[in-house]
Amino acid sequence: MRDRLTAAEIRTLAIASLGSALEFYDFIVFVYLTNIIGRLFFPADVLPWVRQLETFGIFAAGYLARPLGGLLIGHLSDLQGRKTTFMLSVALMAVPTLLIGCLPTYRAIGAAAPLLLLILRLIQGAAIGGEAPAAWVFVGENVPLRRQGLAIGLVTSGLTSGILLGSLTSAFLSIAFTPPQILDGAWRLVFVLGGVFGLVTVALRRRLIESPIFQQLQHYADLEDLPIRVVVKHHKVAVALSMAVTWSLTAIIIVVILMGPPLLQALFDLPAKAVQIANAAGTFSLCLSTTALGFLSDRFGLLRVLGPTFLLSIIADYFLYSGAYRTAPNALLLIYILAGFGAGAIVLAPIFMIRSFPVSVRVTGMSFSYNTAYAVLGGLTPPLVAWLSHINHLAPAHYTALATSAALAVMLLQRESLRPQSRSAGS
Repeated sequence: MRDRLTAAEIRTLAIASLGSALEFYDFIVFVYLTNIIGRLFFPADVLPWVRQLETFGIFAAGYLARPLGGLLIGHLSDLQGRKTTFMLSVALMAVPTLLIGCLPTYRAIGAAAPLLLLILRLIQGAAIGGEAPAAWVFVGENVPLRRQGLAIGLVTSGLTSGILLGSLTSAFLSIAFTPPQILDGAWRLVFVLGGVFGLVTVALRRRLIESPIFQQLQHYADLEDLPIRVVVKHHKVAVALSMAVTWSLTAIIIVVILMGPPLLQALFDLPAKAVQIANAAGTFSLCLSTTALGFLSDRFGLLRVLGPTFLLSIIADYFLYSGAYRTAPNALLLIYILAGFGAGAIVLAPIFMIRSFPVSVRVTGMSFSYNTAYAVLGGLTPPLVAWLSHINHLAPAHYTALATSAALAVMLLQRESLRPQSRSAGS
């Protein structure tokens, strides 16, 4: 069996990872500019907390659109091909992002401004719902089986790099421009650049070749039913288990990476700058970890690598939310780096899912499981964890430990599913 990647496969991985990073940047940068967007797209006489709530509502609307976008792109991908929908998901993200950067504000067109912003945000949500599953499947089917973990790890690293890129870009914006300059129009640069680079990625993805497994599948009989019906009818167990491992992914990303800074500042009265630096270091560690763990899983097996990493994640999260480092501020940076590396175990979710569904409905199965779990749990996690953290400051760590334990249980129960499947198109 071939182990080495060809030049074409390396190019595919590079373009897929870059596109995923830019697409996730386009989706996530909105949250870093929440206060600015709220001031520009809602009436000035609205109470600040109401304006912030309305802006977060528009941000959350993107999550609600994820399942619909995932099903649409999954359906097209399983019937029409991986490459076409792989380009479509980026285009659906790039164009709305560019348009957000050009939108007139509330002062110019009144209530139409937030309405247009909501529509564009829903399109972005649909795009991100299709991007991750389509990217994971595309690269997983374009490399040798013994390099599948590395390929999926690289794309996952691209997705998480988008979070880091959004954080760094918003930080640069605050350094390079004064607050009045940002409100006057500098904020638009963040979206315009994201949209332009997204369109460049569409052009790059046109050069990719179709998944060889999908090309082989085209020589077989067509599906007897719609892909989603086949998934719901014949793959209920795979869907349920995929949702369970997706829970661990959402818990770690939301609680440790996205909610970490505001939670730690509120719980332990830490300086914002110190927390933001530590969080950036942890996110960078996560980006490296997903690739490293994907590579190691190919060499030593998924369970041997990700089992201990999940345990590291649980331990680091408890240290992170214990507040013990308040007497040694430099310890926060080290703990966040360890938490970020442990968070790299999220790569389990896509590797597990790609091996749980047959080729003929693989993207649909992954999209339905991943996006449904992410929409429900991603929506419930922030308010639930925020509420529980005021009762017990270790509640965020308890939550990630519970979700991670569920993923470990799935790993132990489904050892056979964690092994690479045959390349047969009918598998």
